[in-house]
Amino acid sequence: MVMYEEDFVLNSRGMKLFTCVWKPVKQEPKALLFLCHGYAMESSITMNSAATRLANAGFAVYGMDYEGHGKSEGLNGYISNFDDLVDDVSNHYSTICEREENKGKMRFLLGESMGGAVVLLLARKKPDFWDGAVLVAPMCKLADEIKPHPVVISILIKLAKFIPTWKIVPGNDIIDIAIKEPHIRNQVRENKYCYKGRPRLNTAYQLLLVSLDLEKNLHQVSIPFIVLHGEDDKVTDKSISKMLYEVASSSDKTFKLYPKMWHALLYGETTENSEIVFGDIINWLEDRATDSNGGLESQLKHKHDGFLKHK
Repeated sequence: MVMYEEDFVLNSRGMKLFTCVWKPVKQEPKALLFLCHGYAMESSITMNSAATRLANAGFAVYGMDYEGHGKSEGLNGYISNFDDLVDDVSNHYSTICEREENKGKMRFLLGESMGGAVVLLLARKKPDFWDGAVLVAPMCKLADEIKPHPVVISILIKLAKFIPTWKIVPGNDIIDIAIKEPHIRNQVRENKYCYKGRPRLNTAYQLLLVSLDLEKNLHQVSIPFIVLHGEDDKVTDKSISKMLYEVASSSDKTFKLYPKMWHALLYGETTENSEIVFGDIINWLEDRATDSNGGLESQLKHKHDGFLKHK
């Protein structure tokens, strides 16, 4: 049994952002899990099956829609500044962690695609605040299949300064190459809260800047993490996930590469494949949430968060 609630919060720029939570009804949550959805996606519908499954496994799962995404305010599909987006997520999720009922609970981040980039930037911002990250096909580099030609990129970057919100970036239909199961493709197409237009100029520029930054700084990643990637992913680059695993400074890191799976591992695969992916995610989370040592460390580490913050 899972309890689901929705709410809105104001960000620092006065915009209303949609937030939601899935909680197990019959038990105290094993840990807190914070979702970061992908570009053009949203939390409450697309991520619902994944969040429900994780809540049934005993985790309190929190979601939010970024500015310009889903049920939040802002121009649909537009990212004016990626740092602002990360700040919004950091502020909201940190506030939840510091609630009385969540003191001492371990805190994990789960990001898919662009949300994986958000997670890595959240961890960079507050490296000691988070206990671990689940990175699902993270956007540390855009796959060549969806990247325009370098000459086109340089023209688009110049244009972005003048017409940032224009939807003129050429590219493949992401839904067709990201989601393997046709009926789920249709669900996403019918979901009015998912953005389906061409990427806006400045949005594409922000995604390019962030992926270049992350690709250059993989060695700085120090948070415990598991990175999962489909071998047939044509949206984000699986070789960079492997490189993240190899060069990250984290002492606790895991890499899973799934043969014949695509980009949308959390909701776009067959039932059998989903079982494998969620089995790996839940096992990884449970091993760390129930590790008595980690739990004690976490409680000590997080006990004084509020005190340190306001000191």
